[in-house]
Amino acid sequence: MRIVYTKEGGLAYIPALAAPVTIDTGALEAEDAKAVESTVREAAFFELPARIGSPRPGAADYQTYTISVEDGGRKHTVQVTDLGERPEMAKLVRALESQAKRIRRAGP
Repeated sequence: MRIVYTKEGGLAYIPALAAPVTIDTGALEAEDAKAVESTVREAAFFELPARIGSPRPGAADYQTYTISVEDGGRKHTVQVTDLGERPEMAKLVRALESQAKRIRRAGP
């Protein structure tokens, strides 16, 4: 499974930390790969609409997450603005953010 994860916006938006991160579960430790793939399945990712949530009127400093997943010939992209609407997406974002931090720390 190949996932491209991007986070934009927020109070302390730093573009360098918001660059898209590619997470290839084939390159992860087996336990991490299984956890990420399971979280994608639990979210029923390929059945989700392309856009979830929208900023509340007057909202500032909100974050937007864009997640693209390729798996077995399928590809789907979802943009999420309000994680409160879908707890399974909040769980997925936490899992991807954790992997993105590891990848960024490891460097190029």
